[in-house]
Amino acid sequence: MKLVIGNKNYSSWSMRPWVLMKHFGLPFEEVRVRFDSFESDSNFKRTIATWSGAGKVPLLVDDDGFVVWDSLAIAETLAERFPAAALWPRDPHRRARARSLCAEMHSALGALRNHFAMNIEARLPEVGARLLATEPGLRADLERLCGLWHDALADSGGPFLFGDFSIADAFFAPVVMRLNTYAPPLPADIAEYGRRITASPAVAAWIADALAEQDFIAHEELYRSARD
Repeated sequence: MKLVIGNKNYSSWSMRPWVLMKHFGLPFEEVRVRFDSFESDSNFKRTIATWSGAGKVPLLVDDDGFVVWDSLAIAETLAERFPAAALWPRDPHRRARARSLCAEMHSALGALRNHFAMNIEARLPEVGARLLATEPGLRADLERLCGLWHDALADSGGPFLFGDFSIADAFFAPVVMRLNTYAPPLPADIAEYGRRITASPAVAAWIADALAEQDFIAHEELYRSARD
């Protein structure tokens, strides 16, 4: 299998299946396509079009060329193909709750994702403080996020959202990267969960690759005019 991704510093959607597959030791070949531009004639769009008309990453490409797009569809496909790995929690209630959290991450929390754009190499606490002071939607999303994580951790006892590492933790790993960058004040249990995610081997490997890119892409930068 191939996993087609974008720049590791910026591509939150790519991070999810990559971390998931890396954590569970699922075999894949990484294909990275630089975010040069999202215009229709860009190298990124032309390259992605050779696999899929979706025009976005990530893509999971089978050896026979069959393509699955969208990170949630990829995660569900992997869970079906590798049932012994238990990518979702085994307990049916926790599994349903984990799916609910992933779906909410996919469809909601838009203010958090828009204002706290993923940028792993950046440290922007002053931007985070300004945005929290001026954006009520961002504050509401952060409160909702902390509530979701708190309830899951309280029910499972940790160390991850539903006990063992699962698709849910892979899905929220990019959110942890955003919190690391913008440094909003967090409850103690939420901050500790973020530290565990950041230190987990697959996430740490993604971070190391993101930092090694040293690729400043202006159209991905909301708050910087140059690399620090």
